Amino acid sequence: MAIRLPPLNALRAFEVSARQLSFTRAAEELFVTQAAISHQIKALEEHLGLKLFMRKNRALLLTEEGQAYYQDIKEVFTSLHDATERLLARGAKGSITVSLQPSFAIQWLVPRLNAFNLLNPDVDVRIKAVDQADNSLTEDVDVAIYYGRGRWSNLHADQLHTEYLIPVCSPLLLEGPKPLKTIQDLTQHTLLHDTSRRDWKRWFKEANVRGTNVNHGPIFSHSAMVVQAAVHGQGVALTQRILAMPDLKAGRLVMPLDHTLVSKNAFYLVCRKHQLELGKIAAFRDWVLETVASEETDDVEEILDVY
Repeated sequence: MAIRLPPLNALRAFEVSARQLSFTRAAEELFVTQAAISHQIKALEEHLGLKLFMRKNRALLLTEEGQAYYQDIKEVFTSLHDATERLLARGAKGSITVSLQPSFAIQWLVPRLNAFNLLNPDVDVRIKAVDQADNSLTEDVDVAIYYGRGRWSNLHADQLHTEYLIPVCSPLLLEGPKPLKTIQDLTQHTLLHDTSRRDWKRWFKEANVRGTNVNHGPIFSHSAMVVQAAVHGQGVALTQRILAMPDLKAGRLVMPLDHTLVSKNAFYLVCRKHQLELGKIAAFRDWVLETVASEETDDVEEILDVY
């Protein structure tokens, strides 16, 4: 006759309680209430038809049957722990596929990737640059970087930066026959648009400037394109601060005007919730978040101090 095994939660409560000889300390270790531990132990004793614990002089002791049972099952939990540790160690090696928009890959991730490789030589990063058609991870992708509001079902999302939209242009546009000094001077320059004309419309509205026609100038499908168009002096772009920062710091771009626009969206690092602590995914996530934190020294104010 097959034996019906006790529930795993009850066995775990027993193993910890027997090791600690305290329901209170067992509850603290398992992050549950003492009442929950007592309930699990009572259910286990009823399932087995045996008394496992006894109280003597306000101390918790194991019965003879409880002591024998503990000696047997503690090895089972040790084996489970070791097996899980070995599995996670395997997960810390191999390859990891990262899906993200081409512009973020070019302007932010790729220039920093060597730092991750030096810290994690056993992990090969595979970059999959794609247009974000939908917010889902395909089976061949481990981690993705999305641009949006941070609300994606069944995914864990970490916001990377507080995102701003900033006006940028080549330093050449500050001089010449039509020097760009004020907002009004924008009427004499081409406006470069990142995916749509909505951002420039909102920028002028929040800058309290009326009557400016933003329905002109080229529209680019990728943010990296609008940044490069600005670098080459083709006009003034309104683009994401984090993507413009490399060219701003190198002097290829400047901020001709100090009005910035807080974006409703931001870049997020996302992964499946159940894989959050998987070795290689956890290593990549930790590295990205630590890199962002170390660089996040309010770059907007830094650039405004310069220009």
